[in-house]
Amino acid sequence: MEATVVKNAGSHFLLSELPDWKPFPAVLRGKVRLERSGATNPVAVGDRVRYELDGDAADALHPAVIKEVLPRSNYVIRRSTNLSRQSHIIAANLDQALLVVTLYFPEIKLPFLDRLLVTCEVYGVPAVIVLNKLDLYRKLAPEQVEEFCGIYRGAGYKVLECSALTGEGIDELRSLCSGRTSLVSGESGVGKSSVIKALDPSLDPKIGRISIAHLQGMHTTSLYEMYPLASGGFIVDTPGLRGFGLVDLEKEEISKYFPEMLRVADNCRFVPCTHTHEPGCAVKQALEDGLISPERYNSYLGMLEEDKKFR
Repeated sequence: MEATVVKNAGSHFLLSELPDWKPFPAVLRGKVRLERSGATNPVAVGDRVRYELDGDAADALHPAVIKEVLPRSNYVIRRSTNLSRQSHIIAANLDQALLVVTLYFPEIKLPFLDRLLVTCEVYGVPAVIVLNKLDLYRKLAPEQVEEFCGIYRGAGYKVLECSALTGEGIDELRSLCSGRTSLVSGESGVGKSSVIKALDPSLDPKIGRISIAHLQGMHTTSLYEMYPLASGGFIVDTPGLRGFGLVDLEKEEISKYFPEMLRVADNCRFVPCTHTHEPGCAVKQALEDGLISPERYNSYLGMLEEDKKFR
């Protein structure tokens, strides 16, 4: 039988045969055949799996047993930022990633956002930037809002301005999520839980709508969990991220995942071109002409430098 992983709590999982929402417990026993991802977690939220039952139905005493993870259409993966090569799959089989950001409170780190965006590009996950706390910024920093939106819309990304507090932009976001499986990710403190709560007031991601009380002894401080939306579709909630390292990228490839660089890179005089020092570089010319933002270009340079650290 096949089902989707809707909760990952270490060695225990909840599965549901989507689109039906009837979660049941499962465990992982023995070796599971996986795609080669090099990740520390063999099973991620959103994975489609084959399972077996020990009896007629799964319960706390007789959980289902995951036998195989089916091939993933895409996934989001991060590497530890402590210079290790360990990586972790955040979620799999996604229709989109909603990257929640704030300009202040906490202050945005553009290199962090750009690493998330590059990872989404690499693994085929369409990304939408959700600028939360707009009610604050419209009063305190309207010019910064315009500047930020200009940078990322100019790069080719959809930027949705919203406020979980006032509800502004939430209807558009809800429509965007309808019928889709959406990852909600971002740095700690940006209001991911508030955005999810605004999308569907019946949800409380801080507590967890899916009860796992029957799975005794579980460590539940860093849960990855999927929720059904009343308006249709599913949301994958993740713990707030404090760092995000790139995985499986050669430095010559990084620029290919900056859409604004990709648009002009074919015009570079030399191939391959690192877009740092070569004469006749179309990317550097686009930077001078204002077609590529200095902020995004600096993030690119930072990723090149980061690549050296891991080698």
